[in-house]
Amino acid sequence: MNLSPNRFLAGLRANQPQIGLWLSLSSPFSTEAVAGAGFDWALIDMEHSPNELGSVLAQLQALAPYPTTAIVRPDWNDAVKVKRLLDIGAPGLLFPMVQTPNEAAAAVSATRYPPRGLRGVSVATRANAFGRVTDYFDRIEQETAVLVQVETRAAIDLAVEIGKVDGVDGVFFGPADIGADIGILGQPMHADVWQVILPAARRLVTAGIPVGTLVSDPVFARKLIAEEKFTFVACGSDLGILARGADNLLKTMRA
Repeated sequence: MNLSPNRFLAGLRANQPQIGLWLSLSSPFSTEAVAGAGFDWALIDMEHSPNELGSVLAQLQALAPYPTTAIVRPDWNDAVKVKRLLDIGAPGLLFPMVQTPNEAAAAVSATRYPPRGLRGVSVATRANAFGRVTDYFDRIEQETAVLVQVETRAAIDLAVEIGKVDGVDGVFFGPADIGADIGILGQPMHADVWQVILPAARRLVTAGIPVGTLVSDPVFARKLIAEEKFTFVACGSDLGILARGADNLLKTMRA
C-alpha cells in the first residue's frame, strides 16, 4: 500500500483555489453531515472548540471516505500534541499565533522526523495504516500540509519571512485576533482590519507563498480568491451555519 497524495497540498502547489469550511461543533456526526458537500478542505479546530484527540480522531474517520482534506488546528505549537495528531492521520496542521520565523521553523520541525525535525517515531499508527503503507516514511514530509497563522501586527510585519521558512506551505491570516491587536475587538470584517491584512497578503502572493484566511461572508471570500489571489479560504463554519440557520428559521416563522 502506498501513501495517498494530499489533494489540498497539490491544489496549493498548483495555485488552485481551495475552498474550506471550519468545523467547531466537535462532533463526528455533524462533520459527516457536511463532508458530502464537497469542500476542498475542512478545519477541525482545537484552539477555540472543545475538541480533544478522541473527537479529532472520530472526525478524521468521518471525513476519510470523502475528497475533503482535513486540516487540524492544535491549540498551540506543541510538539507533543503535533506528534499525536500526525500519528492519528491528520493530513495537515494550522499552527496558531506564529509570531516569528523561528516559531514557524519550530512548527515545521514538529512535523518532521529526525534528522530534519523532532517528531517521535512509531512504526504502526493510523497514519500509515498500522504499518501497511510501505512508503510512509519516505513521502510523509512532502504530503503533510504545514500552515502557520499570523494574528498580530508584529507577525504581519514578518509575514513574508515567516512564509519563506523551509517547510511552510502557506500563511493564514486570523482577522479576529488581528482586529483585537489593533484595537478593533470582535469586528473581523472591519475595513481597518483588512487594510492591515491585504498589503501583507499581496507581498506574500508576489513572493509565491499561498495565502489563506477565514471569513463568514461568502461574497467577500470570493473576492479574496478572485481579486486578491488568496489560495485557501474558509467561507463559514458548521457552528455558524447551525446558529444562523436556526435564527433565520425562527425569524421567518414569527414574521
